[in-house]
Amino acid sequence: MSYRTAESLRSVTLDDVRGARKTLSGVARVTALEGSRYLSRLVGAPVHLKCENLQRTGSFKLRGAYVRIAGLLPEERAAGVVAASAGNHAQGVALASSLLGVHATVFMPQGAPLPKVSATREYGAEVRLHGQVVDETLAAAEEYAARTGAVFIHPFDHPDVIAGQGTVGLEILEQCPEVRTIVVGMGGGGLAAGVAVAVKALRPDVRIVGVQAEGAACYPPSLAAGRPVSLRNPVTMADGIRVGRPGAVPFGIVGELVDEVRTVSEDELSAALLLCLERAKLVVEPAGASPVAALLAAPETFGGPVVAVLSGGNVDPVLMQRVLRHGMAAQGRYLAVRLRLTDRPGALATLLGVLSAADANVLDVSHVRTDPRLGLTEAEVELHLETKGPAHCAELGRALRDAGYTVIA
Repeated sequence: MSYRTAESLRSVTLDDVRGARKTLSGVARVTALEGSRYLSRLVGAPVHLKCENLQRTGSFKLRGAYVRIAGLLPEERAAGVVAASAGNHAQGVALASSLLGVHATVFMPQGAPLPKVSATREYGAEVRLHGQVVDETLAAAEEYAARTGAVFIHPFDHPDVIAGQGTVGLEILEQCPEVRTIVVGMGGGGLAAGVAVAVKALRPDVRIVGVQAEGAACYPPSLAAGRPVSLRNPVTMADGIRVGRPGAVPFGIVGELVDEVRTVSEDELSAALLLCLERAKLVVEPAGASPVAALLAAPETFGGPVVAVLSGGNVDPVLMQRVLRHGMAAQGRYLAVRLRLTDRPGALATLLGVLSAADANVLDVSHVRTDPRLGLTEAEVELHLETKGPAHCAELGRALRDAGYTVIA
């Protein structure tokens, strides 16, 4: 089904993408395409990971930002550029501006991960924190552009940016000529649109699947309405794709060329990030892991060979710790239990003995004796355990009950 806007499919062409590739020569890396035996077994066909998490600045965003800024007129460069981003586009604009000798001001949400804020500053941009979500930050950057004359570099809603991101698609076709399905994470849609333009022009038989986080899935309702519509409050750990409204330019292209848009849950994102780290030895942020999350959720629905684009690896270490623990819990490899026991010498040691006999690894223990809810001789214990899967979790529950303990949560 077609969804055209005022700036339609023809706003970006294969020639534009090829021109962008020339512009990026010597600037952007041709990132590796790594096979995944684990995902290949699940899907029943070869699965490859396009490692844009290893791109300069840690994501694909450098491609579009550099092409856009490189195309500015001398007087536009002299006025400087301004951008808004949760982090990846910010770093791309900062590095591109530095390489091209252009002053950059970057607006970032107040809750942007500290490593992304620090990296943006280190690349030479002036950083201003404003708003809670990208859409609020975008509005502030646009107001700044109107007031100062700086050129606004949109993270996804411009043909030059989309052409730059489309170079990922050209590389995929060269690295995996037999590809049948390409899976791409989507926020505003710039990467998916660019990849679709490049790939469909050369291989119209290749299926393009976009993936959004359930809590920030602006494309499904927009495609259903036939126009970009806004989400009220997009919420997801995947800050790189936490966008409340599709861009007008990518929306037209996605509607024309992207075959399907799927959504994934926070648990699925966590499991995907954990898999990338454990199995592929790759540090990937939640947005970058979204294509892997879609593969894990329904592996039998993808025709191979499949290429999943890992769009970025700029993850806050604090978030990484939380996500990994969340992912382990989702896979039944991490268990938090709370129970009460008689407060007497040796009671905690006895409890730990039961857990040791059941082969559980105790990560953390919280022992509370003073609480109005507790009886005079009671204590409450909360334990965080490393386990071996759902079956082991059930076995631990039985072992605790058999030993006379009542598990509260």
